[in-house]
Amino acid sequence: MIELRPFKSLGGADHGWLKAKHHFSFADYHDPARVHFGNLRVWNDDEIAPQTGFPAHPHANMEIITYVRKGAITHQDSLGNTGRTEAGDVQVMSAGTGIRHAEYNLEKEATTLFQIWILPTKDGGAPSWGAKPFPKGDRSGKFVTLASGFSDDTDALPIRTDARVLGATIKAGESVTYSIGAARRGYLVPAIGAVEINGVHVGHRDGAAISNENEIIVKALEDSEVVMVDAA
Repeated sequence: MIELRPFKSLGGADHGWLKAKHHFSFADYHDPARVHFGNLRVWNDDEIAPQTGFPAHPHANMEIITYVRKGAITHQDSLGNTGRTEAGDVQVMSAGTGIRHAEYNLEKEATTLFQIWILPTKDGGAPSWGAKPFPKGDRSGKFVTLASGFSDDTDALPIRTDARVLGATIKAGESVTYSIGAARRGYLVPAIGAVEINGVHVGHRDGAAISNENEIIVKALEDSEVVMVDAA
């Protein structure tokens, strides 16, 4: 089953400096049918104006993955970590027992990103942060695991949950296949372009909630870049 969630149907808010769309209930947006999808809790589609950002604020017991689509985001946290994550790259924060962080767009252009929250397998643990570049060329025509809670995914950023975050770039007319297993859930969003998933049209920035599918075939209708969570 593939449930299409069109971009125009998403909740959201416009704070001036931040334009946000919410695939799941978040902040002042609440939809009882879209609270979570398995252990996937949040998928925000954010546009952050230049020289603005999120001041320091706390989190606990959440795995927070940031996928930068355009521009860059600069991270600071209470552990002393700092870093700048550019378009196509990924950062992961395991909030654990508690962490404070700030995220700023210090660039001259707007930054767009997906922020994804996944519930941890268990609460607690020391907080941590990490970032890694993932060249788009390496994702051409195949899914690459960007963040993972599985020890076999040695090239991915580690997260403390039963999930994977994957990315792929697909040329128009080409397809990629992913064996997800009918017992798991997938959530896929085209960051660029439009695709068909097992024959269902999914447009730019639409969400596709995937369940009870052993395998998914993602065909690019135009040059596309997709991000997917394989969730428990």
